[in-house]
Amino acid sequence: MPKENKTPSLEDSLQFVKGVGPKRVLLLKKLGLETIDDALHFLPFRYEDRSQVKTISQLNVGEAVTLAGSITSAGSMRAGHRKKIFEVIVQDETGFVSAKWFQFNEKYMTGKFEVGNAIVLSGTPVNSRYSGSGIEFVHPDVETSSSDKDALEMGQILPVYRTTEGLPVKSMRAIMRQVVEHYADRVEEFLPAHILQANHFPKRSQAFRDAHLPPKGSDIKALESFQSPAQARLIYEELFLIQLGLASRKKLRSFRQTGNPLKTRGELVKDLVKQLPFELTNAQKRVLKEIMEDLEQPHPMNRLLQGDVGSGKTVVALTSLLTAVDNGMQAALMAPTELLCEQHYASLSPYCERLGISIALLTGAGKAKDRARIQENISQGNTQLIVGTHALIQKGVDFNNLGLIVVDEQHRFGVLQREAIGKKGKAPHALIMTATPIPRSLSLTLYGDLSVSYLDESPPGRQPIQTRIFYDKKRMQAYELLSKEIAKGRQAYIVCPLIEESEKMELKAATETLEFIKTTFPDLKAELIHGRMKREERQDVMARFLEGSIQILVATTVIEVGIDVPNASLMIVEHAERFGLSQLHQLRGRVGRGRHLSHCMLIAYFPLSEEGKLRLEAMKNFTDGFAIAEEDLKIRGPGDFMGTRQSGIPLLRVANLLRDFKWLTLAREEATRLIEADPQLQESKHIKLKQALQNTMGDKLDLMAII
Repeated sequence: MPKENKTPSLEDSLQFVKGVGPKRVLLLKKLGLETIDDALHFLPFRYEDRSQVKTISQLNVGEAVTLAGSITSAGSMRAGHRKKIFEVIVQDETGFVSAKWFQFNEKYMTGKFEVGNAIVLSGTPVNSRYSGSGIEFVHPDVETSSSDKDALEMGQILPVYRTTEGLPVKSMRAIMRQVVEHYADRVEEFLPAHILQANHFPKRSQAFRDAHLPPKGSDIKALESFQSPAQARLIYEELFLIQLGLASRKKLRSFRQTGNPLKTRGELVKDLVKQLPFELTNAQKRVLKEIMEDLEQPHPMNRLLQGDVGSGKTVVALTSLLTAVDNGMQAALMAPTELLCEQHYASLSPYCERLGISIALLTGAGKAKDRARIQENISQGNTQLIVGTHALIQKGVDFNNLGLIVVDEQHRFGVLQREAIGKKGKAPHALIMTATPIPRSLSLTLYGDLSVSYLDESPPGRQPIQTRIFYDKKRMQAYELLSKEIAKGRQAYIVCPLIEESEKMELKAATETLEFIKTTFPDLKAELIHGRMKREERQDVMARFLEGSIQILVATTVIEVGIDVPNASLMIVEHAERFGLSQLHQLRGRVGRGRHLSHCMLIAYFPLSEEGKLRLEAMKNFTDGFAIAEEDLKIRGPGDFMGTRQSGIPLLRVANLLRDFKWLTLAREEATRLIEADPQLQESKHIKLKQALQNTMGDKLDLMAII
C-alpha cells in the first residue's frame, strides 16, 4: 500500500508504491511510467498460464506446463568438459523429473532448494542432454512453498510485463500487483451505461483488475490476443475518448465558424474543364462533387483528400482553387518544399495564363524586394492564386480575401503550422492532400474530424511499373538495363541514398554517382539536381530534362514528388534499404507516367535489417498505394507511422490500431451519435465522460484540427 499517509490519487508518483525506491523510480521512468495512472494503463504484453497444474507423467517435450511436487535432491554436479550444473530432482505421485541450471550462485541455490520442500515449477520440457533418455527442464521458473510470499504466484495466470535492464520480471510483477490492489478501485467509471451493456464490458475498476491479475478460469487465448472483456473495455475507452474529441471538434467548428458559402461550377471551372487534354476519371468527378457540396455550405470545408501517386490530385486541387477565384476571392496552395512549390507553380501557370488569372510563387528564397512586392500584391488583392511554402503563414503575409487554401503533403507540416494556416483568412475553406495514402485506421485517428475523399483510380493510359530488387553484387545489371532503356529513346532517374546525418554527405554521394555514370556511360547525357541548388539552376535542369536534352537525372530525394516527365521510364534507387516505404513508393511514382512500360530498380546493400527486407519485398509485391500504406503500418507499427507523436493526438497506451480496428470503428460510430445528441456533453449522465475527455485530451483538442 502507499508509503505515505495521504489520500491516494491516480496522479501520485510511483515512488509511493511499496517496493519502489528511488532507483526503481528511474527504471520505471525509462518505460514511460511515472504515475499510478501510467502503471494502470501499462498492460501485460503476454500471460503465463500456471493455473492448470499437470502431473509429471503428463509432460510432453515442447509443451509449456506448470507442475507441483516436492524436492527429493538438490546440488551441483560436473558434466562434460568440467561444466558445473545445479540439478534439482522433483517428485510427485506419478514420477520424477530433473530441473537444471547452468549459470547459478551455488550458495543462493542451495538455500532456495531444500530437500523436502514443496515446489511449483513452470517451463517447457526438453529432451535430456546428458542422460540420453527422458525429459528435463532447463532454467525453469520455480516457486517454493516455504513462505506465503513464495506461494504468491502458484496456480495463477501470471501477467508478463515489458521491463528494462535492472528491473527483473518478478519485481515488475510485484510492483504492478501493488498498484492494482491499492488503486484499481479508485478509478472512476465514465462510459455511459448503454455502452457497457451493449458491448458486455465490465466496470472500469474491474477491467483493470482482470487485465493485470486475471482470475482463475480466464480464457488464456482471449487474454493473449487482447480480446478478453477487460482488455476490450480498456481498448475501447481509449479509442472512444479520441473519437469523441474529434467528433466534438467537428461539431463545434460548424457551430462557431461561419464560412463563406461559394457558388460552384463557375465560368473559370467550366473553361478549365474544356482546356484539359483528358477526360476526368470517375474518381475525380466523385471527389469534386464532394468538395463542391462542402464549398456551398455556410461553414468552412475541412476535407482530407487521399490519393495514390499519379491519381490526379493536382487537377482536383486546381478546380477547387478556381472555385474560390470564381467567387472573387483569393486561393492559396501550400507545399512543404521549394521544389514542390516550383513544380506546382510551373504546372498551374499555363492554365492560369489562359484563364486570365494572376498567380504568384512565394517561398523563403529569392531577393527580399521581390518577396516584398509579391506580399504587397497579395495584401492588396492583386494576386488571385498564390503558391508557396510555409512562408505563406509567416508574419508579413496578409491575404486580402482568402477563400480557400489547399495544403499539399500535410504530414510534412507540424501541428502548429497547420493551425496557423486557418488564421490567415476569415475561416477559409481547407482541402488537405496527402502525398501517399494513409492507412484507414490511422486516418480515422489522426484526421477523424475531417471529411475524407478517396482518389482510388488512375487516369487511363498509365502503364504498370515493374519493380525489381538488386543486391550490391548485381548492381551493374540494373545499370545495363538503364543503358538499354536510354537506347530506346527513354529517360531515367537515379536517386542517391538518403543520408540523414548530413545534407553535405548526401550531395557528395550524388556527385560521386554522377561521376560514375559519366565514366561508365560517356556517351549518355547526365546531370545532377539537388536541394542546395539555386532555384534558377534547378529550373534550368528540370526544363532540359523535360525537353529531353538530359537523358539521365541524378538526384537526391528532391524529386520525390511533383515531377511529371512522361518519357522517363526507368528509375534506379541506390541504397533503397535506407528509404521509408512511403518514400520509395513516392519515388517510384515519378515513372510510369507515359505510354511506355516502366521499371523501378531498387539497389540494396548489406547488412540489411529485417525491417529493410520487408520494405523492399512490399515494394516488389505491391503497386497500389493504399495496400502499401497498410503494409507500412504493419512493418513500422502505429506508434512510429507518420510521426504520430507530433500529431497532437495522445499516444495510445492500450489500443493498437492494427489489432483493434473493429473497436476503433465502433468507437467512432458511437462518438458521432453521442455528439449529435449532446454536442457539448452537458447532460448530467455525461458529466464524468466530459471530465475524462478533458483530462485525456486537454489542450490537445485545439491542436487536433488541421485548420
